[in-house]
Amino acid sequence: MPQNIKLLQHESSRVSGKAELIVDTSTQSPHTISPFLYGKFCEHLGSNIYHGMEAQILFNCTFGKWYFSAGDDHPDGGVREESDRGRIISRIEARAVRMGWSSATPVIEAFFDGGAYGWFRVGTKDDVRLSPDVGRYGGRAQRVEVMMESRDCGIGQWVYLPLHRTHGFEYRIVARSSEPVSITLGIAPSNNIEKAVYTKISIGCDWETTIGNINLPDDFEPNGLYQFSITANKSANIVLDRVLLYPDDHINGADPDVINMLKDSNLPLLRWPGGNFVSGYHWHKGIGPIDARLTMPNPAWEGLEFNLFGTDEFISFCRAVGCEPMICVNAGDGTPEEAGEWVEYCNGSTNTHKGRLRADNGHPEPYNIKYWEIGNEIYGRWQVKWTTPDGNLDRYKRFSKAMLKADPSIQLLGCGFGNEPNSEWNYRLIDGAGKSLRSITDHILTGGAVNSETDPAELYHAFMGYAVELERRYDKLRDRMNMAGINNPRMAITELQLFAHFHGEVRPDGKLTPNMLPRPDTIAEALFHATIVNTCIRLGDFVELLTHSATVNHGGGLRKERERVYANPIHLAHKMATMLAGCTPIPIRLKCETFSTQHAFAHIPSLDEIPVIDAMSALSPEGNIILILIHRGASFGDIELTVQLDGFKAQDESVLPLLGGTRAEIMVLAGETWYDRNTLEEPDKIYLQQSKTSVIHNNQLTLTLLPYSLTRVVVKAQ
Repeated sequence: MPQNIKLLQHESSRVSGKAELIVDTSTQSPHTISPFLYGKFCEHLGSNIYHGMEAQILFNCTFGKWYFSAGDDHPDGGVREESDRGRIISRIEARAVRMGWSSATPVIEAFFDGGAYGWFRVGTKDDVRLSPDVGRYGGRAQRVEVMMESRDCGIGQWVYLPLHRTHGFEYRIVARSSEPVSITLGIAPSNNIEKAVYTKISIGCDWETTIGNINLPDDFEPNGLYQFSITANKSANIVLDRVLLYPDDHINGADPDVINMLKDSNLPLLRWPGGNFVSGYHWHKGIGPIDARLTMPNPAWEGLEFNLFGTDEFISFCRAVGCEPMICVNAGDGTPEEAGEWVEYCNGSTNTHKGRLRADNGHPEPYNIKYWEIGNEIYGRWQVKWTTPDGNLDRYKRFSKAMLKADPSIQLLGCGFGNEPNSEWNYRLIDGAGKSLRSITDHILTGGAVNSETDPAELYHAFMGYAVELERRYDKLRDRMNMAGINNPRMAITELQLFAHFHGEVRPDGKLTPNMLPRPDTIAEALFHATIVNTCIRLGDFVELLTHSATVNHGGGLRKERERVYANPIHLAHKMATMLAGCTPIPIRLKCETFSTQHAFAHIPSLDEIPVIDAMSALSPEGNIILILIHRGASFGDIELTVQLDGFKAQDESVLPLLGGTRAEIMVLAGETWYDRNTLEEPDKIYLQQSKTSVIHNNQLTLTLLPYSLTRVVVKAQ
């Protein structure tokens, strides 16, 4: 049996609207399809973790000093803090519009008068004084001085609530007061404060943690804007360290809708905690008692790291979903010793120092994390403590030694250069590390700058055909790794998403507008991802895993807006394609039309003679044929595809008498344009459609492929 067989042979056709596919079941690949090709990635960026995967509702719940980003062009990498008052005000106003606040003015006034970003006064400036203070374990806290007697005054913020699931909420408040005082937590419709639901809390002079529940009436509007407040009705001087608010149906702090949707999609693998974030992340700050974890500036992105979602929470999230965890370590400003201790914390027995610490934190059994990535994009100047090709080699050697000492059984991934597998960066690591390098990573984030003069169809076709070019590049990379003496070389795609960015003015007579872009939340991302996965399968076992960007809000996947979670097309594509996991690829011969492009888009060169259909065929363990068919053409219309199943015996009429003969099960995911997407207002515009074909005669079936569609066909064996 050959090590690899050619799974796709294509013949160009000039017959418009028709294509032919022959499936050959007499030959099978020696490799089964890895479930890890359908992994995901998550990062502490925007609303990916907090207000995404995590269920905590309040914004800036620890009253931290907010860091507005002024860019990532610091000489040492990482984010620069914005200090211009006008630009900060513009950011707050933009958030107010996005979140549907009544007004940005109260938040702006409070922010520039000593309040934590996101919070506003309940009362006037004469009623309430705000100032920064110091929390129980250090860090910023919020001092609230209530000057008014006999009227509830304090601070508040606007929130949305997951009232479609539950009307019960859990709060956790860490606070103290100069004198013992009674304060009130309230939740009210923003347009009807008199309808507020209150609970009273007593605050003493020493730091105290108070937990409790608030239950809201059934008639609270599910989609409404609410005001959460912390007030006193007499003079008080309170210092708030943190106030957390969770729905009572959370799953170990995680959003149950996110958990259930990822679980339902059979997510196999999840990469964390970055991404650019990891190059400045120190894992020990995210373990131990929640109240003792300090809020830190996010080292890579605008905002704060609240350290509510650390290693133990990540593992808990993975266990709830049913997926394998994968960790990328800090090879930016982190040390090899720190990375080795992280491995020991996760995988060490209780006879080890860090294993005992994990047990003390409530997790006696080792997590047994298999995959560990050494650094994220440390070639880029946007990365904290970026480095050179030789610097990467040096770090790989030092980190791998420390990490393997902690657990020799782990599988390490070296940091490769994104979109350039055959670069000096990669070759220096491959040649310098030699046999000690097992696997190297790639990040497929490309597309570059586009404008109103960009041909929209050509841009779309560039993305749709990029996988063909990647297959050539990855073949060359594997050859180089073999030449370096690496046994069974592997590579991993640890980030992937569409990455074109519109620049310049939107012109009425222009060809392209921002709304027409192939974006991560569009059907184009689903098709793009599917073509890349097909390429990985054709490369045998060389590509060991793919973690798509990302789980929630950042990139493609799920969207969570105003506490509602819905699926992007890519999430649905994952759900329908994971059926291939564990199946054995079989060769196909495809005859169809082609397209070409004239221009390069960032790392995507001009492309020639790309088949308008991309196809993958595999045999399931039960012997059924599964086809994944991608119509990736922008101007080809419907395509009538004839499929011939050579050497295969499908179920016959005697087995399926009620169906009138042998049929194939078909599922379709399609958009009317490549930029169609789901939205909060229309969350099911693009959905999985199930249907059946006509009866299969002589092992042949015919089906129609819609433009901008992903189709799964299952033909059951006799």
